[in-house]
Amino acid sequence: MSFTYSGLKTAIQNYTDNDESTFVSTLDTFIKLSEEKILKTVQLDEFRKNVTGTASSGNSYLGKPSDYLDPLSLAVIDSDSNYIYLNLKQVTWVRDYTPASATTGVPKYYASFDEDTFMLAPAPNANLTFELHYVYRPASLTAAGDSGTTWLSTNAEDALFYGALVEASVFMKGDPNDLQYYETRFQEALMKLKNFNEALGTRDQYRYDKLRPQPQ
Repeated sequence: MSFTYSGLKTAIQNYTDNDESTFVSTLDTFIKLSEEKILKTVQLDEFRKNVTGTASSGNSYLGKPSDYLDPLSLAVIDSDSNYIYLNLKQVTWVRDYTPASATTGVPKYYASFDEDTFMLAPAPNANLTFELHYVYRPASLTAAGDSGTTWLSTNAEDALFYGALVEASVFMKGDPNDLQYYETRFQEALMKLKNFNEALGTRDQYRYDKLRPQPQ
């Protein structure tokens, strides 16, 4: 079973038996809060993207995509289409590495400078192409239209549904037993999603990214 936007709202109202106007007008908030919990609890491969961009010669800053959440890797693509991966560091470390802003070369390190920008070190010595692999924020089901769906509403519908019911129950200040039941079902759905997506903890990537557990 999957949920459309309209279908999920109807299901929430049916389970809570609530059609009061303030409650109905807050349904989008319940859905968005559930989406946010899932996004920040389970590392879903479906929420990864690759984008390319260019940093100009002498410019040590590279813009982030508008839907960027967290980096997985950043690489320079050289003239032979080889990928040269940069190492992620703190801003202070990058500044110490290249204290003179005029220092240029093929970047070796990068840092998250602010909400919109990466800092590169050293600054590029030419107009260089970069490829960013990153975790992105997907569009909410609430923006999909009544008959619209998202990956979560199609493939993780139980997590999305029970997460929204948790928020709805908190909003209504309802029976604690109902809240506990919804929370339990939500946590069960999250665990199933984690097991499905992360293959019960197996690791099959050459480069461990910083979100996955590291080997002991």
